[in-house]
Amino acid sequence: QVQLVESGGGLVQAGGSLRLSCAASGNIFSINAMGWYRQAPGNEREWVATITNGGSTNYADSVKGRFTVSRDNAKNTVYLQMNSLKPEDTAVYYCNVNVWTGIIHRDYWGQGTQVTVSS
Repeated sequence: QVQLVESGGGLVQAGGSLRLSCAASGNIFSINAMGWYRQAPGNEREWVATITNGGSTNYADSVKGRFTVSRDNAKNTVYLQMNSLKPEDTAVYYCNVNVWTGIIHRDYWGQGTQVTVSS
């Protein structure tokens, strides 16, 4: 089994910053892509950002230039630095990690962390 533990969410005013972390542990042989999704009330979960094991990054247009995804492979941890936050960024943020267990590739999800941006 693989466990993902997220931290770093909270309440911030518009224009402020937050940094989310997601640490993976357990039966991990190697980690491929790591990323972040979010889900606002009444909306479907949407993709935010991804970083490959080679360090390549991709972002949703809505966060490009404001959010930065990074990873620490030694710690099996992915981060999301969120700057210039807007009220429309309010959502529960979930990390997603693709793990090679030595037998299969499998996606795992974090428990979610609430980000609330006040206007």
